[in-house]
Amino acid sequence: MTRKIFRSILLEAGMVIMTGCLYSYFGGVQEQQLQDELSLAVSGVENGGTAYLERLPAERFRLTWIASDGRVLYDTQVTDVASMENHAGRQEVQEALENGSGESSRYSDTLLQQTLYVARRLTDGTVLRISVSRATAGMLALGMLQPMLVVLVAALIFAGLMAGRLSRRIVDPLNRLDLEHPLENDAYEELAPLLSRINYQHKEIDAQLRTLRQKTDEFTQITGSMQEGLVLLDEKGTVLSINHAACKLFQADEGCVGRDFLTVDRSHELCLAMETAREKGHSQLRCQRNGREYQLDMSRIQSGGEMVGTVLLAFDVTEQEYAERNRREFTANVSHELKTPLQGIVGSAELIQSGMVKPEDMPRFVGHIHDEASRMVTLVEDIIRLSQLDEEKVQMEKRPVDLHMLASDVVKRLQDVAKKNQITLMLTGKPTVVNGNPQILDEMIYNLCDNAIKYNKPFGEVEVNVSVAKEHPVLTVEDDGIGIPVDDQARIFERFYRVDKARSRETGGNGLGLAITRNAILLHRGSIKVHSVEKQGTTFAVRIPLIYQAQGGNS
Repeated sequence: MTRKIFRSILLEAGMVIMTGCLYSYFGGVQEQQLQDELSLAVSGVENGGTAYLERLPAERFRLTWIASDGRVLYDTQVTDVASMENHAGRQEVQEALENGSGESSRYSDTLLQQTLYVARRLTDGTVLRISVSRATAGMLALGMLQPMLVVLVAALIFAGLMAGRLSRRIVDPLNRLDLEHPLENDAYEELAPLLSRINYQHKEIDAQLRTLRQKTDEFTQITGSMQEGLVLLDEKGTVLSINHAACKLFQADEGCVGRDFLTVDRSHELCLAMETAREKGHSQLRCQRNGREYQLDMSRIQSGGEMVGTVLLAFDVTEQEYAERNRREFTANVSHELKTPLQGIVGSAELIQSGMVKPEDMPRFVGHIHDEASRMVTLVEDIIRLSQLDEEKVQMEKRPVDLHMLASDVVKRLQDVAKKNQITLMLTGKPTVVNGNPQILDEMIYNLCDNAIKYNKPFGEVEVNVSVAKEHPVLTVEDDGIGIPVDDQARIFERFYRVDKARSRETGGNGLGLAITRNAILLHRGSIKVHSVEKQGTTFAVRIPLIYQAQGGNS
């Protein structure tokens, strides 16, 4: 088989080489013929001028007489030479003017075919050019080689038939090869190394595919369990991968893989951030999606110094932003709340120091200083207490605590305050034991009852009840006082928030009592709900688990 293929190729190569040699030979013969004809024409023009050219037949060759400035003086195939364009830029004319002779081959706009040009400078500085079409040369060669062409065509037909037969004999066994099981084929001996190589590559590819599937599964599991959104893009912005968190964030699905990221999100700010990441390597963006605050980090992926893609990470920073906002507000509120009593203390002290206070008014000013200082102490203590509850730094030594008994103690301590405000304070319910910290629970109950008294109306009532609902202890503090406007109910647990600021000032409230109460309840893994109708009253309901297992295993 190898020898047959070799003979066929050798035969065809020999024909191609012979044809090329013949074409080259006759091309050289034609060029030499043009040179001879041009020599005769040069001699005739120098002796006879235009008269010589007019006597020449124009069947075989075309002669053009050109002035040194490129103007055509005479052309054997064009009557109106004045209409012909200037020939100073023609390659063969330039070479003839510079070197005495020149030649070129190009497409002729006059003859509308490929043409060979040969030019020579005359003694007077003009140029005589002879030209002939390549078609003419081909016809000449064909006329001379007609017998040989017949033989060549016959040989080509025979070679084609043999090549077709050989190719079928070669290709048919190849088409029947089982590439899935290369070593099981009964084929040419020459193919044995190839089939062995294919079998080896099959094994390598299978191993690589298994590794790739494993890594893909691991990547999918890792990214799927991430809380952060992850999007991988190629260099054109096409989505390569998107995890569940990112799908939720951008309200998309995994069907967006393979599509442009613009089909997932068309946000102008995000598009600009993406472009910045591609240009500078990294960019960040804060945005709100689905009622949440997100930080988007975009980074350029490079390989070999070239950008191959972009990775987008989305972090939910809602809680962080909320905490930061609360910190700023807390700092501002603390500054304001401390500044007010300090100004009162400083003002009264300056008046006393200047001697402007009468002796009989001195107790009043001193009392004012004392009240404002006490207010500051209370405020500082509440701030410290709130901070401790926030960071869970209080001692959470828990034990069984009877909520009803704690409530009873609180009610007894507040009876004098209630009578002073003309409020009826009473306790109902039954003993109910929970697992908690007595001090913190006592403080919680005290704050709720104290608020119910302060924000009640004369001859109002406050009822404290301890009961069990759905196997959970419930403490309720109900009053029939001024109530809380609907717009304020969602904010009453915020630090320093006051519904009625004027009344809070009168009663000495600083807006931290309910915030402390809420943190104390959360420390016990409980919950608090408020129900209030303006000018009718307010009810706080606290639910605490019966059994509370703290972190660390203490109970």
